[in-house]
Amino acid sequence: MRIAPDDAPAKLPTMGVNQDIAALLEQIAALLELNGADSFRASAHARAARAIEDHPTSLADHRDAIDAIPGVGKKIAEKIREYLDTGAMSEHQELLAATPPGLLQVLEIPGLGPKTVRAMWQTIGVDSLDALRRAIDDGSILTVPRMGAKTVENIKAALTFAAQAGERMPLGVAMPIAEAIVARLTPIAGAGAVAYAGSLRRGKDTIGDIDILAAVTDGAGLGEAFRSMPEVTQVLAAGESKSSVRLKTARGHVVQADLRIVPPESFGAAMLYFTGSKEHNVRLRERALRMGMTLNEYGLYPEDKAKAPPQSRGVRAVASKTEADVYAALELPFVPPELREDAGELDRPAGQAFGLIEQGDVRAELHAHTTASDGAMSIEELARAAKSRGFHTIAVTDHSKSSAIAGGLSPERLLEHIEAVHAARRNVEGVTILAGSEVDILADGSLDYEDELLARLDIVVASPHASLRQSEKEATARLIRAVQNPYVRILGHPTGRIINKRAGLSIDIRAVAEAAAARNVALEINANWLRLDLRDAHVRAALEAGSLIAIDCDVHAETDFDHLRYGVLTGRRGGLTPERCVNTWSAERLRAWLRREPGPEPKGPKPGRKPARR
Repeated sequence: MRIAPDDAPAKLPTMGVNQDIAALLEQIAALLELNGADSFRASAHARAARAIEDHPTSLADHRDAIDAIPGVGKKIAEKIREYLDTGAMSEHQELLAATPPGLLQVLEIPGLGPKTVRAMWQTIGVDSLDALRRAIDDGSILTVPRMGAKTVENIKAALTFAAQAGERMPLGVAMPIAEAIVARLTPIAGAGAVAYAGSLRRGKDTIGDIDILAAVTDGAGLGEAFRSMPEVTQVLAAGESKSSVRLKTARGHVVQADLRIVPPESFGAAMLYFTGSKEHNVRLRERALRMGMTLNEYGLYPEDKAKAPPQSRGVRAVASKTEADVYAALELPFVPPELREDAGELDRPAGQAFGLIEQGDVRAELHAHTTASDGAMSIEELARAAKSRGFHTIAVTDHSKSSAIAGGLSPERLLEHIEAVHAARRNVEGVTILAGSEVDILADGSLDYEDELLARLDIVVASPHASLRQSEKEATARLIRAVQNPYVRILGHPTGRIINKRAGLSIDIRAVAEAAAARNVALEINANWLRLDLRDAHVRAALEAGSLIAIDCDVHAETDFDHLRYGVLTGRRGGLTPERCVNTWSAERLRAWLRREPGPEPKGPKPGRKPARR
């Protein structure tokens, strides 16, 4: 969401000027390729976009630093300053004018890169999703160079998946928007409370719309401020107690946001009601009726046969100010929002706390990348960033050789990298630096390095990155074989899904979790909001099967540590407690878990060395 200057009245707080600039540069790169420009120019813009998105300080406040950012050339720096001055880039506008708008939608389909989209546009006139569907239906798509029947089937599957998932926004996109709206409205509300609710508060990986709840005595000004936000493209409703708007962010995300205003004394009951889920609320209302009471968004009231709501006739609420009050009056333990899905959470005995993991419990990051592969930080920079977050351990787990696109390390480079990690330990005190690797799980379940090399690592995260269309039987056998390797300690993002983009592997999670539990291997919740893999249902099944869980941010840049909260939300939705999450353990306990019988030493001379990339 693009934000107006701070001196304008009642403007939303910055959600990410750097991210907005990076989005424009990414789109320029795609538009250049679509229009047949020099691929070097497109690559330069894509590289600059990554550098800007990972830059730790806002360029709006550090204009002079733009030229010093690695990967940002003089011409691109000028475009960035143009954006900071005007809110737009003229080259971006010119490229948009020269490109059918529907092509950008086609480019959003997983598996379709700019070169393929350009080829379809130039050869058979595909300039929109509808045109793409027609070309598939009439078979003309097969006349596009290098377009085979299998590729067309993959495109059809991707179109179907995108249509099913397209209307829901990822958690990591929706939450910053909701937080910014709350931050804007809170000063206007004065002493009243403002918070987000709905499926977003429950931490679902995607959400349909954003629900904002405000408890104020006079909501007229608050409603007007909400409806007048500069990002509002349409006002859908404007009432005393409810306003609905449609917002459009700088990245093109369109989302509906609803504001509901309730009396301060009803805030707890309203939060309960508007957080949901619907099924959880139905169970609560049924319990209230059995206890001789009525529950609605205003409070829990003595049962009354009259048709008018009790609160409209001055009936005093039994409980309403806080959610905890309502649960207590219903003789239930407080249910954390993430568990309110009618999945057995209301069957827990009163007085028995859920004890879910919290973000502050996490003390170690066990999946992180450096400049040795596709990360943005050196080993020492990564370690210092982890230390600044209060972590006692950071695992350096750069990619293995099969991930060539991510700069995966050959066996020779990995040996050199291990020595570089050991050297960094002497230079950074106060945090343990582990020498590890994120090792590709090949299609048959074997790993990308030989065991004699894995034996030299402190930690092995085994992850699937390719062959993600296997049958459930094949995929399950593949992952089980991987966790049975004696050097694997974590199964990284087990399905390989990308939310709203790629379904990933279909697996028998219970079978995989049981195999992992038998080997004392942890299954990972990859906290990156594009992944959240394991997903919540998988976490619950894995815990029931006895497996340990790891929550890792898959760090590539310092800002990736901020994804931790999304992984914790996913873990909480699955019922994860600190005891079952290896990242919460003390340094001593974590080291004991990682310790294993030493594997065979590599035979013969060590491979030749190359300079370590730190």
